[in-house]
Amino acid sequence: MDVSAFSDENFDVKDWINKTFKSAEAQENRDAFVSSLVMKLQLYVQQINSAVEDTSHQVLQSLPRVMRDTELLLQEALSLHNMMQSVRQEIVKVEQDTGQSIASLERIDRIKCDLQAAREALHEADNWTVLASDLEEVFESGNIESISAKLVSMQQSLQVLVSVPDYEDRKLQLEGLKNRLEAIASPLLVQAFTTGSLDQSRVFIRVFTSIDRLAQLLKYYHKCQKGALLQQWSHLVEEQDEGVQEWLHKFYDKLLSHWHEQVKWCGQVFSNPSSMHTLVALYADVLSSLEPSPNVCIDAALKQQSDQLRFLMELKQLTKHFAGNLQVAVESAVQGKGVEKGELLLLAQSVYSPYINHISKYATYEQQQLTRVSEGIVCTKDDLMDTIQTLGLSVPKAVSGAMDAAQRCQQFTEGCGYPGLLRSLKVFFTSYLDQFKSAQRRLNQQKREQEDWNLFQMCLTLLQNIGELLLQLKQLNSDLKHYIVDAITSVNGQEENPFSQFKQLLLTDTGRKELDALISNAKEEETHLLEAVVQQVNKLCSDVHHVTFQVILAPVTLQLQQVSTAPTWCNTSTSVTSELPDFSFAPQEYITQIGQYLMTLPQHMEPFLLRDNPALAMALTVADAEYDASSSKGQTEGEGYADVLLGLVARGTCQTFCECILGIGELSPGGCKQLATDIDYLGNVLEDLGLPLSEPLAQLALLLRVNPSEYHSKSSGSAPRLVAAVRQMRNITSS
Repeated sequence: MDVSAFSDENFDVKDWINKTFKSAEAQENRDAFVSSLVMKLQLYVQQINSAVEDTSHQVLQSLPRVMRDTELLLQEALSLHNMMQSVRQEIVKVEQDTGQSIASLERIDRIKCDLQAAREALHEADNWTVLASDLEEVFESGNIESISAKLVSMQQSLQVLVSVPDYEDRKLQLEGLKNRLEAIASPLLVQAFTTGSLDQSRVFIRVFTSIDRLAQLLKYYHKCQKGALLQQWSHLVEEQDEGVQEWLHKFYDKLLSHWHEQVKWCGQVFSNPSSMHTLVALYADVLSSLEPSPNVCIDAALKQQSDQLRFLMELKQLTKHFAGNLQVAVESAVQGKGVEKGELLLLAQSVYSPYINHISKYATYEQQQLTRVSEGIVCTKDDLMDTIQTLGLSVPKAVSGAMDAAQRCQQFTEGCGYPGLLRSLKVFFTSYLDQFKSAQRRLNQQKREQEDWNLFQMCLTLLQNIGELLLQLKQLNSDLKHYIVDAITSVNGQEENPFSQFKQLLLTDTGRKELDALISNAKEEETHLLEAVVQQVNKLCSDVHHVTFQVILAPVTLQLQQVSTAPTWCNTSTSVTSELPDFSFAPQEYITQIGQYLMTLPQHMEPFLLRDNPALAMALTVADAEYDASSSKGQTEGEGYADVLLGLVARGTCQTFCECILGIGELSPGGCKQLATDIDYLGNVLEDLGLPLSEPLAQLALLLRVNPSEYHSKSSGSAPRLVAAVRQMRNITSS
């Protein structure tokens, strides 16, 4: 029987019983199996009890021996402690007895060291004298390695003679001798660097390194390579048959080829990683020292170009391609050589330096480009309707020209020139809007005091065109903001890549501040980057809308001009009819013609306002705030705008009618009733159009019908100005 399960910490009696009774033996005869199992468990319990008793007996027998061993260990520990105390006391006594002897030994050792140092100093002083006397003969031999060996020995001697009184004089003497050696070696050194001789260069590197003049040797290398590269540039420029674009292309190829050659050559000659610092500084110096400078060459070539911006873009792309290749070459060569990012940034700045001045003038170049676009958008025609339709067709072309300018800005300035782009776009759109303003002035000149639906259609068409321009400007603003925000990463570049930090490479301090301000402004959601242009367009919308309103109201004004001077109002023949009831009076011809005209307005507005027309809706919303408010009344956009325009015409009609009535000199009783009837008729017409009669006209109709005897009492709720005017016209005595 396996009893190992009883030793488990998680032993469960129920699980053990259930598992045991799953055996085949238990299934055959449960009672016999249980009896057998109980008997086995009892036997195991007896065995365990017996084993526990035996173990307890053994422990009790061994306990006295354990106690004796413990006492012995305690006695030995106390004995060891006493011995340690005794040793410590003996050590203290030895230190006290031998302290003076050790101090004497230390003093004698210092004297010995000083004597040895003095001996070495005397030896080196004697060696310095011997070397100095022999050096002249070695200089006369011209053997550079022998001279350098002597100088190295003198240098070692000088390190020992630091404390002698004439140390500074000896140091100056050694520096003078090094200068003599450098003067002798410099022609041969220049020749070795110029010809690229590995063996000779290595010799000079060993010599200059041994005398601590490696920095001067690197300067010789820098000067030799710089002279060779500058000479190649001068030779290219002297080839008059080619232009600056070809010069730069060839010179960039030579620079890349030269870089790869020099990286390989320096790796074979210089063991010091400082050669990579020298190469990076060399290329930055060469690109900054070219004569004639690329700036001068580019400026001279620009004068011969009709499309200056395109020419500059081609040159800039050529330089950017070179910068990318140079970046790859430099990064692979200087990796792990300790070249700092500041050095690489100086190199990148020297590559792009010819374009800094032109980037600052980008707005001028772009304005020239957009002027060509503007000259290609000529919308003025002899026929005004043709002019307006051409203006509508020109809007996509003008906005497309602006988008092309944004792409040129990104390509030429790498996103750094957006402030200049916005200035040039402002000039471009201002010039473009002059054609719209001209059309508006022609509309204003052609309006007449009579019905002219063709002129009305032209006004609404021009408004629609302006609205389309506003929509396009809104989209352009959104696109420009997107471009500018995206340009943040481009102009700042990756921190570890100086060749992509275009804000540092292409802009002056003023340009960087201007760009930062623009980027901050572009992040504001409500900001319109072309705000000045939009304000001009909004003003143009208001002006065209005003002309439209005048065109619509002109026939009404023409009819109402006869009101103040009509003889009907003071005709004595109407005194008989003054006793007739109000329904006996019919509206006069002038007001019926006005009513008929107003009733025809909706059908003339239908082609424009009663259909989906986002462009016209935009223009009307800008022209008058009432159009914007109408959209919240549950009407469709077109119906709402039509109602607003009809409402404006109705108010204009009422206001003009009121002013004409106030200009009447005298009213007979019959004339009062007739005028009130005319006012009522206008009110009925407006009611049919869903519009109210103005409050002043309603008050005038009431005042005209009031009995003279009751005038003072029943006119108390009306405007004082109207009350006084009607009282005077009706010759009612003032109370």
